Amino acid sequence: MRPTFPLRLDLLPGTLCDERMWTSLERALGDGYTCHHLPLHLPRTRAGMRELIATHSAPQSHLVGFSLGAYLALEHAVAYPERIASLTLIANSAKGLQPDEIATRQRVIAMLERNTYAGITRQRLRELLHPSHLDDAAITGLIRKMALDLGKEVLIAQFAQTFDRPDLMDRLQDLPFPVLIVGAEGDQLVQAGDLRAMAQRLPHATLHLLAQPSGHMVPLEAPGELAAVMDAFLNRVQSGA
Repeated sequence: MRPTFPLRLDLLPGTLCDERMWTSLERALGDGYTCHHLPLHLPRTRAGMRELIATHSAPQSHLVGFSLGAYLALEHAVAYPERIASLTLIANSAKGLQPDEIATRQRVIAMLERNTYAGITRQRLRELLHPSHLDDAAITGLIRKMALDLGKEVLIAQFAQTFDRPDLMDRLQDLPFPVLIVGAEGDQLVQAGDLRAMAQRLPHATLHLLAQPSGHMVPLEAPGELAAVMDAFLNRVQSGA
């Protein structure tokens, strides 16, 4: 049974993303939900990012995070489990960043400090998207637009302030609330094996690996399937099942 009132979701986007990345998901979820956007692009420090989540999320939050936002949502949930009604983690590993991704980000920061930011490159899009979506102008155009609008300072801050992502795998077993983990086998940045390992450690986990082709940008590449999975999960949470 669906909730009889709109359910508030607190949404945390990923690196160089804002509320626009959730638009298709919101449309697919429908009017049973109200989406509250946490502007992760505003803080310039890790402490500021943590404070944003603590002050802008609900006292009993249905917290939804994507990529960087998912890691920070998990970090918040580990620190304040009493404030979480449910947690949805999209395209993120509790292990933090892989060494090759850290190296890539270090190179990007060094380059940005010397040059003008020109936006998302075609190579980066290949890393973020499933091949079937590389020529989808609606998806690639939105990613490029968000990156250019948010710009160099946001990218440097988000990269430099979030290299240090402690491995949270050993903390998962202590989380008492329901957790939905969503990922894609085609994600080049997050290993599906990490998501399976997370689900095994969580006492109340639902794992969904997308059936349709998707890379890392799940809310843009598979909003319909993501919405259906989230809706089923949140209805179970609301019903106490």
